[in-house]
Amino acid sequence: MAYGAQTDLAERSAFSVFWNRFVAVVRLSPTAAIGLFIIGVFGLLAFLAPWIMPHDPVAAYTDRVLQAPSAEHWFGTDGNGMDVFSRVIYGARFGFGIAIPAVLLSLAIGVPVGLIAGYRGGYLDEILMRFFDGLRVFPSIILALAVVAATGQSLFNVILVLGLLDSPVFARVVRAEVLALRSSNFVESAVAAGNPTWRILFVHLLPNAIQGAMAQTAVRAAWAVRISATLAFLGVGIQAPTPEWGAMIRQGAEFMVSGQWWVAVYPGLALIFMVFGLNLFGDGLQDLMDPRRRAAK
Repeated sequence: MAYGAQTDLAERSAFSVFWNRFVAVVRLSPTAAIGLFIIGVFGLLAFLAPWIMPHDPVAAYTDRVLQAPSAEHWFGTDGNGMDVFSRVIYGARFGFGIAIPAVLLSLAIGVPVGLIAGYRGGYLDEILMRFFDGLRVFPSIILALAVVAATGQSLFNVILVLGLLDSPVFARVVRAEVLALRSSNFVESAVAAGNPTWRILFVHLLPNAIQGAMAQTAVRAAWAVRISATLAFLGVGIQAPTPEWGAMIRQGAEFMVSGQWWVAVYPGLALIFMVFGLNLFGDGLQDLMDPRRRAAK
């Protein structure tokens, strides 16, 4: 068989595997499939933004301030004369650029803490969990407002704050799994074989305890997007002229009373759909990873 034919056959085989798995996901959880489709659309917009934006998202056209939607500016222009359509598309990059690093940071903090606290127990467990409980006592948005205002309004600080505030969620989920697994036969066998603690935690326990945490990632990403937009809307966080949806809604809110609704409505709809898609996908992931929950529906 010629090399080209072999390559074509391999590509078709890979596509068939992907398609079969996608169909299986759709059948098992239509919710996850719909959520994944919505996330995929926004991901595509974020990736193709430089090629599909009709205008520079931060270019101000002083002679086109607050123009209504038209053929030239599909979503109209804002108070600075910037093209709202281009800014909404580019804003998807900030949505993913905040959600993904924040969730990864939460996992990096919460998962090891949950493993150690659940396995060791005793005073160490109490100290770690009480500290994390302290982070959850305060309303997240108020604590985030205070910390971001104190540390500075930058993308890095927003991600750092969101990742730290959400880490107790993953720590709690992993800890609960470890508490149920630490007396299992495979853990006792690993201890008897002389495995060091780090190997027991990250080789034996982690693969069996991470499932619940992974099912939470999409939902927590939706939380990160929503909180970051709220911070920007309240004037703390990413600020204009950066094309971030929360900051755009804040700028457009003042024009709603005078009839220029498009400045706030379009980024608001983008925010709603992205959070909706992430929540749908997260709910579907939990169904896929917990057959009992899927059977109960």
